[in-house]
Amino acid sequence: MTPGEAIGEGAPPPWNDPFRGRLETMRADVRLAGRFITRPHPLILAVRDEGGNQVHLFPAAGWDGSRGALAPFASDYAAGRVALIVLGELPRRGIDEALSQGLVATLPLEASADQVFVALAGAFELLASRQRSEHRGESLDRYRAEIGKIVEIAQALTTERKIERLLALILEKCRYVTGADAGSIYVVEGDSPEITERMLRFSHTQNDSVSFDSREFRIPVSERSMSGYVALKRTLLNIADVYDLPADAPYGFDATFDRAIGYRTQSMLCAPLLSRAGEVLGVLQLINRKLVSSTKLAEFGAESTQVIAFDSRTEDLLTTLASFAGVALENAVLAGENERMLEGFVRASVAAIEQRDPTTSGHSIRVATMSVGLARALERCDSSEFRSIVWSSDDILELEYASLLHDFGKIGVREDVLLKAKKLYPQQLELIRSRFSLAERTLDVDRLSRKLELIQANAPPEAFSLLEEQYAFRKSALVNSLEAVCRCNEPMLLHGGDFAAVEEVARGRYRDYRGEEQPLLTADELASLSVTRGSLTADELSEVRSHVLHTHGFLATIPWGRKLRNVPSIAVAHHERLNGTGYPHGLHGVAIPLQAKIMSVSDIFDALTASDRPYKRAVPLDRALDILAMEVRDGHIDGELVRIFKEARVWLTLEHPVF
Repeated sequence: MTPGEAIGEGAPPPWNDPFRGRLETMRADVRLAGRFITRPHPLILAVRDEGGNQVHLFPAAGWDGSRGALAPFASDYAAGRVALIVLGELPRRGIDEALSQGLVATLPLEASADQVFVALAGAFELLASRQRSEHRGESLDRYRAEIGKIVEIAQALTTERKIERLLALILEKCRYVTGADAGSIYVVEGDSPEITERMLRFSHTQNDSVSFDSREFRIPVSERSMSGYVALKRTLLNIADVYDLPADAPYGFDATFDRAIGYRTQSMLCAPLLSRAGEVLGVLQLINRKLVSSTKLAEFGAESTQVIAFDSRTEDLLTTLASFAGVALENAVLAGENERMLEGFVRASVAAIEQRDPTTSGHSIRVATMSVGLARALERCDSSEFRSIVWSSDDILELEYASLLHDFGKIGVREDVLLKAKKLYPQQLELIRSRFSLAERTLDVDRLSRKLELIQANAPPEAFSLLEEQYAFRKSALVNSLEAVCRCNEPMLLHGGDFAAVEEVARGRYRDYRGEEQPLLTADELASLSVTRGSLTADELSEVRSHVLHTHGFLATIPWGRKLRNVPSIAVAHHERLNGTGYPHGLHGVAIPLQAKIMSVSDIFDALTASDRPYKRAVPLDRALDILAMEVRDGHIDGELVRIFKEARVWLTLEHPVF
């Protein structure tokens, strides 16, 4: 006989029956109506209430030799689901053992029905009281655990700023807390002030039971879909079975997705994600709350017995989490908008620079790309100097923005200086050409006048020949002088002979239309043509170099925030040199930010290899690398950075590398 079986009323016990007649008496007692009275063992009389709690009556006479009959119920005694009443007097040594097995009372063997009833009532109340206490403890533990999880989730949500990762995190955490097997997130899109004119984008989905490839799609915000209904009404929607919707429900359920992936959606809980102002940002959809979180739900078909409806407790939890998630999503959206606005501002600034100086179009973007590439290469290199370098995403963005804007101060440089391709401005050269043309015209007039005088004086032929020789010599000298000016106007290294030729031209004179003697070159023109290297005079070079101060002044007015606060100081130092010969502050070595040193290498390399500079030709790759090496030897730039730049072939990071 198993413990769960009851002895039939006519079955004789193996010895003298201790409960002879008591079973019938108790069943006839109206006060015990609703109780289930059975005999799971000949020595046990069990009384069970509707909640499943039991009280066992056991004879003291069987304690020493037959208490093993109670063994199958040991776990129920320990769990507080069964209490023990002993009929008769227990030996002293047996009382402690009985107490450990759930003893709540002892009664005389021949106890009356009233005594038994009172003892049973007390035992059931004791069991109920203990279970209420345990339930309160479990509720408190569950409450503490839920609060802990909510705090943990709130912290996670408030630290994530990337929208796509945040949406996945929101969905994962809400499923975890509510025990949902699957779920989806819809994001509201559109700028219309009317919610009905916007769309819901199916953004993320997760499922513990089946794997499938999802794709994004969009649906209107309307009552026809459950998610649209929630977005429109801004309220929770709790459905026990989506295949058994109320007849008057405005929304429906499309089972196409279930059939496609072999899954059955059953219970569903949808909540809106709201901003602080109550604007709907998205809809969170939880699917199939499970009895046991580790269960893998069956394939599409019949209703699952492992799926239960979302109760009021999960509604409260989801409401709390959705409020956190809505604010976090709003913050992420605002942060994303701010990032895009800042990115747009930076790109617009670069466009403004290039419009001001079209000859360097693309320079800032190429420098930024190579600077980021070199910074990344430092993380991979084996150099002892840079082995500990680890850049955060903010560090990289800081370097990128500083590189993109490093020449923005050129807006403060005069356009004619900024665009000066040769030593003379175009208008200066045109004026010199006009001056030489006038000088040539003066020669012609002077020749004709003197020739007329010779004719009037009836001069010999030799005088006419001498006049022509002098005219040809002076005209040739003018032509040669203009050629020397044009030759020296090119932004190349000026050799001694060229300089002497220019000085000789400057000493030349001609007569203007008033007959007054004027120099062929002004002092300013001579100074420009005498530049020994490049195309700029000392004053012009100083003005161009002032662009870094203009850059810093401009960038310093922008509230970059803590993460990007070094953008101005990096950008202003890209022309500093390790030996202190750079500008604008003449910084030495360690005083120059590493990011500025990185940018210097990229800036010089691009200036050498760019094909869009009107004042010079692009140099080949090998020559550019040789010049970088010369810059290292001269103490201008960091040799280790140049080595890594060369070994990593950083120029290949460009979208259209020239080599």
